[in-house]
Amino acid sequence: MQIHQLAYFAAVVQERHFTRAAELMSVAQPTLSKQVRVLESELGTPLFDRARGNITLTQAGELLYPLARRILSDVDTARRQVQELAGVRRGRVRLGATPSLMTGLLADALATFRRGFPDIELQVQESGSQDLVQHLVGGELDLGLVIVSRRTSDRGLVSTPIIREDLVVVSSLNEPPPSASGSIRVADLQNRPLVMFRPGYDLRDATLEACRTAGFEPALAVEGGEMDAVLRFAEAGLGLAVVPSMVLQSRPRLRRTSLTEPRLRRTVALAHRAGAAVPAAALAFRLTLMNHLETLRGDQLGQHLELIPVRTRLDLVGLAPVPVEPRATP
Repeated sequence: MQIHQLAYFAAVVQERHFTRAAELMSVAQPTLSKQVRVLESELGTPLFDRARGNITLTQAGELLYPLARRILSDVDTARRQVQELAGVRRGRVRLGATPSLMTGLLADALATFRRGFPDIELQVQESGSQDLVQHLVGGELDLGLVIVSRRTSDRGLVSTPIIREDLVVVSSLNEPPPSASGSIRVADLQNRPLVMFRPGYDLRDATLEACRTAGFEPALAVEGGEMDAVLRFAEAGLGLAVVPSMVLQSRPRLRRTSLTEPRLRRTVALAHRAGAAVPAAALAFRLTLMNHLETLRGDQLGQHLELIPVRTRLDLVGLAPVPVEPRATP
């Protein structure tokens, strides 16, 4: 089994067409088809069902495809790491994060990293935490900012917790506050219309679990949204939403109400696939992010976050910390 054979196989799966796959791989179509047949012969089973020109995967093909993608990703990472030995300031970082972290935490860290490493390619993917876990396990991301849950420990990831954050209830400033005291119990959300995230968001699972633990099934005004849509729906007065506190930084039309009994929190971790070497460029970004978190102490965003001690984080990074000038506390 050769690497180029796996690449040709993956291209056919992606394009569902041998000719288009050959164009994608810049080889002649007969060459690509021959190599796929050789691969099938070596494995002793067909990988594609070619009936009437329709290209579909056989059961063996469905089993091989995710493994092939992981192997190809590892080969690409190895190639880039070897190339980086000739120039440490080059390379690529494939980073994934949830929408709330992308807007509330990463923008400034990415800007700092870009200034320090202008020749490193940045590829950013925004998605729900559960989806990011799948992409990390599949080798499609080098690093991911994910929400710590049973999935992150059960799916072969190495996770370093970096922050803890309260979940809060948000509502439109144009509507009466959900509570006169400035705080609300989970039980008080019963019969209150909620704006709910789509499946794949840990925020959705956390909210539904808290409501069910309190003994009720929540009433959903609208569901299926990404972060920005959920916040806009709440601003429009469609219902209440349970969100991370950091997303309120740029939402002046939303009211924040603290959650009590129980207090809901989430832990954010920086994760990578277990057993996979983290590229040097990704290690450089991880250190930049750690130092950026330290600069948040005392500012408006940092007041809503619990930063996990820096010594633990930097020890796990495996690189010497870069001195950072702390911001003055306002």
